[in-house]
Amino acid sequence: MAHHNDFGKIAEDLAADYLQKKGYKILVRNFRFQKAEIDIIAEKDNEIIIIEVKARSTDIFMLPHEAVTKTKIKSIVSAANHYLEEFNKNNEVRFDIISVLPDENKNLVIDHITDAFQAFDAN
Repeated sequence: MAHHNDFGKIAEDLAADYLQKKGYKILVRNFRFQKAEIDIIAEKDNEIIIIEVKARSTDIFMLPHEAVTKTKIKSIVSAANHYLEEFNKNNEVRFDIISVLPDENKNLVIDHITDAFQAFDAN
């Protein structure tokens, strides 16, 4: 596996641990629908939270969350709709982004952006 894939997996594991410590129940990781993938689907307070995890080794070019483009949002929303239908979920849905970036001491730091975008942002 390439280094960036290893780093992405580490970041997703870190994000999942972070969410569980915050009281989120992880429902699914790496949910796939067609060509789309949702990194983490969680539940908290009777709300379904769709989480995109973005990790970067540096913020020189852009912050991790800035890599979530309109095209990526469309893909996530499509996969989320499929998940909700497939598992007959009628809960409110929220879309979050978790950014993972090393600090100056090379410790990985999480930035959890709640309600980062809405489904209508995909249009």
